[in-house]
Amino acid sequence: MPEETLPGAGMADGTPSSPAHRRPRRRKRRSRAKTYAALDLGTNNCRLLIACPTDGGFRVVDSYSKAVKLGTGLQKTGRLSDESMAAAVNAIGVCANKMKSKSVQRWRCVATQACRTADNCDEFMSRVKDETGITLEIISPRVEARLSVMGCINLIDTSKDVALVIDTGGGSTELSWVDVRKLREQKGVFSAFRPPISAWTSLPIGVVSLSERVPEHENRKAWYEDLKQVVRDTLVEKNAHTRFTNVFKAGNGHLIGTSGTITSLAGIYQNLPYYQRDKVDASWMPSKNAVEICRHMAGLSFQERAKEPCIGEDRAKLLVAGCAITDVICEMWPSQEIRVADRGLREGILMGLMQRTQKLDLNGAENE
Repeated sequence: MPEETLPGAGMADGTPSSPAHRRPRRRKRRSRAKTYAALDLGTNNCRLLIACPTDGGFRVVDSYSKAVKLGTGLQKTGRLSDESMAAAVNAIGVCANKMKSKSVQRWRCVATQACRTADNCDEFMSRVKDETGITLEIISPRVEARLSVMGCINLIDTSKDVALVIDTGGGSTELSWVDVRKLREQKGVFSAFRPPISAWTSLPIGVVSLSERVPEHENRKAWYEDLKQVVRDTLVEKNAHTRFTNVFKAGNGHLIGTSGTITSLAGIYQNLPYYQRDKVDASWMPSKNAVEICRHMAGLSFQERAKEPCIGEDRAKLLVAGCAITDVICEMWPSQEIRVADRGLREGILMGLMQRTQKLDLNGAENE
């Protein structure tokens, strides 16, 4: 099951002792806000978000992110390496301990492209369960795309007709075209389980897989063009290169980026001395500036990229592949600005869990 209830996490009905000459009075059970968790094991990172619902959203109470590089070498061997599996298991163990310490009541733990494609995925999943107690759910690209849209749907510019949500991961890139007209008709009220996605596609290239497929070489301009050509070819192979392009060319579409690539580019664009989520998330970045930064980064050496305060060594190796994906998408789906989202899959999971629980609670109340 994608949604589980932790053993012993329910409220205890504590009835205090009373003097013998009084009849015991049952104390009203004090309500405690439910705590939810979303764990996302991607091709490069393991991320956790723990939150409590609030009116119209949720409040984050804890989070965790660790680069585990699960998909390293997967393109060549078809298998998860012993080293990457060990790193992932350790990170998931940290997540499990955090979930217990915060008394998480409902959670969903998902894995994406690396686990979808690895020959030894079953072995890895069993190890995760045995060593951490966590059961991972391998979600399909369709579900991954839907959850990413759910996580950032409040950032969509409703003055446009179509929004293209770009979720560039380590092993794949999910593209979702959202029908903004339906959002306007619904006046912001929508089902988290069925956001108005008109079309979607999953490209089997991400920052890790594309970097390994087209290794960096000295002629960086040629290397960058090689990366971009792979992206173009993949879009054609998926028959996605013409979807809603006329809407964007007419100025009626806009882009939303939900990945580490786009948030890093936004940090560089804002000239931040270090990455600051509160300044990056929900910000706008002109597409022409994003493309300029992409091409500038592609011309730098690894050491030069690593010196950028919003990149660092971990992301410097993979950034240019993400830049190539972003660059091609900006070419094919022109938009004046890109909305930057430091949110996505995990937030979508949390929204789905909370809405499902609310629905169950309402149904229970109606049946009482």
